Amino acid sequence: MKPLMWKLDKIGRVRLSEHFYMRQFLYSEIAAAFGIVNIPDNEALAIETGTQLCQQILEPLVTKFGPIVIRSGFRSEKLNEYGHKHRMHCGTNESNYAYHIWDRLDTNGKKGAAACIVIPSFNDGKTEMKTQQDLANYLNDHVPYHQVTFFSRNNAFNIGWHEKPIKTIYSLKPKPHFISKG
Repeated sequence: MKPLMWKLDKIGRVRLSEHFYMRQFLYSEIAAAFGIVNIPDNEALAIETGTQLCQQILEPLVTKFGPIVIRSGFRSEKLNEYGHKHRMHCGTNESNYAYHIWDRLDTNGKKGAAACIVIPSFNDGKTEMKTQQDLANYLNDHVPYHQVTFFSRNNAFNIGWHEKPIKTIYSLKPKPHFISKG
């Protein structure tokens, strides 16, 4: 057990960008509640893709909006599979390769990473953007995102980096619908 703890400690200390360390993306309520270790099998790929996510996507959001909250980031295949099987808002492993499963290439052999985030200043009405559509328009015009999905609780949204981005934005609020294709 101790070697695993030190392995988690070591990878958690990896700095991905100015404001983000790997540790912030390893926490998972599913992992904590059900005793599933959330650690990458391919640490180098997870760090590489996580670094791109942080530097290309999340840092520009911090610059624009101030601090952001990471709701969910990296998921191991085991963790994601458990969450999907038990209907805990996780897609299939295959649909999460190069998205929440940072340490696996997608079915086209491409790299990617995603996180579910909340922007407190947006939720508190402290930005010029008032609606999800306003925020989607901003992301479309200023951030090299891959895919965005808005959720109903706390205006949380998944946002990802990908080496071949498709630039689509969806909202599940109030019902699933397409917002934008960049």
